Amino acid sequence: MTNATATPAIRFNIHFVTDGTTRAKVYYSLDNRADGRKCVTLYAKDYDGGLVQIFRDIYQNDSDSMTDYFDKGRVVLFEDHPCYQVARKRAEDNKLR
Repeated sequence: MTNATATPAIRFNIHFVTDGTTRAKVYYSLDNRADGRKCVTLYAKDYDGGLVQIFRDIYQNDSDSMTDYFDKGRVVLFEDHPCYQVARKRAEDNKLR
């Protein structure tokens, strides 16, 4: 199976996202917003910071490090993001596995 490519740099694989040099293990989630907007959410599996390096401008981690140690960060891709279609295809393919 070939890797899906959103841009020449970012690839969405079954268990990770990579920009060619940095690799971030992720979980994929589809359309999990209370406001009903379509999105793909990438949840980091590790504390290694790979996801923030790949998606520096949209990375989120709202946890309090003193009490909420299990949140490793996330990236939410909405329909207007250039990586959305490829990320959605990967998430849907993973769901069928």
